[in-house]
Amino acid sequence: MPPNHPSAPKPYKPYFFYGHRKPSQNRPVVYGGLFSSRKTIPARQTLKPINPPAPFHLHEWDPDHHSPLQSPSVAPEPPSSLAASRHLSPIARFIVDAFRRNRGNWGPPIVAELGKLRRVTPGLVAEVLKVENNPTVASKFFAWAGRQKGYRHNYAAYNALAYCLNRNNKFRAADQLPELMDSQGKPPTEKQFEILIRMHADANRGLRLYYVYEKMKKFGVKPRVFLYNKIVDGLVRTDHLDLALSVYDDFRNDGLVEDSVTYMILIKGLCKEGRINEMMEILAKMRANLCKPDVFAYTAIVKILVSKGNLDGCLGVWEEMTRDGVEADVMAYGTLVTGLCKGKRMDKAFELFQEMKAKGILIDRAIYGILVESFVASGKVESAYGLLKDLIDSGYRADLRIYNSLIEGLCSVKDVDKAHKLFFITLQEDLQPDFGTVNPILVSYAKMRRMEDFSKLLMQMEKFGFSVINDLSSFFSSLVCEADRIPIALDVFRDLKVKGYCSVSIYNILMAALKMSGDVKLVMSLFDEMKNSQIEPDSLSYSTAIECLVAVGDIKEACTCYNKIMELSCLPSKGAYCSLAKGLSKIGEIDATMMLIRDCLASVTSGPMEFKYCLTILHVSKSGQAEKVVEVLDEMVQEGFPPSDVAYSAVISGFCKHGTIEEARKVFSSMQERKLLKESDAIIYDDMLVEHMQKKTADLVLSGLKFFGLERKLKAKGCNLLPLR
Repeated sequence: MPPNHPSAPKPYKPYFFYGHRKPSQNRPVVYGGLFSSRKTIPARQTLKPINPPAPFHLHEWDPDHHSPLQSPSVAPEPPSSLAASRHLSPIARFIVDAFRRNRGNWGPPIVAELGKLRRVTPGLVAEVLKVENNPTVASKFFAWAGRQKGYRHNYAAYNALAYCLNRNNKFRAADQLPELMDSQGKPPTEKQFEILIRMHADANRGLRLYYVYEKMKKFGVKPRVFLYNKIVDGLVRTDHLDLALSVYDDFRNDGLVEDSVTYMILIKGLCKEGRINEMMEILAKMRANLCKPDVFAYTAIVKILVSKGNLDGCLGVWEEMTRDGVEADVMAYGTLVTGLCKGKRMDKAFELFQEMKAKGILIDRAIYGILVESFVASGKVESAYGLLKDLIDSGYRADLRIYNSLIEGLCSVKDVDKAHKLFFITLQEDLQPDFGTVNPILVSYAKMRRMEDFSKLLMQMEKFGFSVINDLSSFFSSLVCEADRIPIALDVFRDLKVKGYCSVSIYNILMAALKMSGDVKLVMSLFDEMKNSQIEPDSLSYSTAIECLVAVGDIKEACTCYNKIMELSCLPSKGAYCSLAKGLSKIGEIDATMMLIRDCLASVTSGPMEFKYCLTILHVSKSGQAEKVVEVLDEMVQEGFPPSDVAYSAVISGFCKHGTIEEARKVFSSMQERKLLKESDAIIYDDMLVEHMQKKTADLVLSGLKFFGLERKLKAKGCNLLPLR
């Protein structure tokens, strides 16, 4: 006999508590009752015999026909669409599938599919529109459903269409639904306007929100208090306070009574605009008509005023809070203390800090941090150091930001030894100090000429894993920011160079600082020293050298540096381009100047404006008219770029190639009349013009002789004027 198994417990009869039906193979999804879970019966997996694929013959292939085995795979639907379609009724799923099969193109095929249905109800229309994401198809389907005999849309269908249009960023079309409803004999109610208002408020479209509100008044629909609050809040958040106050006037004219939300929205808006007197009036009205604001309301007001920098208003609100007997919490204190510290009102901030300690309020470490930073910034380093001790006594562990502020403050008062001890404390507490921690100590040692301590600190940094060479580059960058500290930087560099702490970036920083101070000879000595050492100059080194070489008049060596940069496959700096172009134009190398200008504008992202005007001059000079070139030069003056040697070199190049000497001289005389060109400079430019024209004429003659083959005949007759090959 087979063994007797215990019989399974009889399932409960399905009703609303356990579920409205049992799952089956055809309808596996069950919507549970109050406490039951949804169940899904897995489909039975039957093993089907796998047939081998048929051989493919190219001559029998029909591109318009796909066999079942060769049919292209259908792209999977998005998860959200699948999840939504599972909850649709069968008829709604049929309609959505008809849209999908026709790829969202409304036309006779979709109408024919819909014609198979006996009737589409308003509830079915709303169900389809809730999942449809094509606004065009949704609108066409909504209109088609409305043309059914004896059919009228209900409010749910209109609401679903509004949500569909807004979901697809067609909010302007959604705003026209009230007129559509009114024309179809279904006057809009407050609910339809509430949907539109919520949509615009959530998307921060303040003006569209006010437009819907005006339309609401036109239809004679009066909002309730919560909807008025939504409108005013949306206008305040989008910085339309005047419109919000006008809506509030309508609110009062309708005889409605403000609640706490109404008052707080208005107070926040007035605080953002800095209208403190009006805010105080609203606050007094709230206190008289409703209730006193709580600590959260006052904290929100203080936070808004702090963000706008209105510290006087913050203190006024704080006095009102004290007068109302509202006890401030740690959030309110922290907000006001932070604002006062940022506004450099340390005395009042420290007074509030002491008030917090007297009340026994738990003080956050962030409050200690902002107070320490503010004390250091105001030069009260001892007070900041006392706060650190208080912080540690309170059981907190100071973070790296607090230590960095204290180290910087101690170095500013020349107490570098105590700062060095704090640096060791950060190492002991494993706070991972960075360059910002050690830089003030290094600068102090350098100023005090304590190079032995400086070197010891570098060795300690190497021991704890600092990138010393990179940090030294940052150190020299901060040290040479002030011109009086450049000699200190040079002394430190000479001492470090002996110990091997040297790099091309340090050389570049020092050369750039010396160039800015005008010590060109010292720049060139550093450049020569770098070339003679094992450190290879980079493009920035050569660019700085180009500017200095042009300043001392060594244009040939500057061109050599430019060629070195090209060999490195790099680009010079804009300053190097400008200096070299100016130097070449001064010695009469017009063609080289124009070539350099073109190279710069072709390589640099945003080239100098003077170079761009030079190309404009070359283009305008093709007309051969001096007046047009003068117009370009006048425009340069108006834009703040007075013509220099480079611009006049462009004038010479353009007229020697496309015009005459007389037209170029007209340009120079016109600039003299405008007092933009000295007479001595005009004489120099005239000589350069004649010389460059002679060169161009000689080049044309030689080109003609070579073209017609007369060069050999002239040399055979003993002509010695032709250049040797």
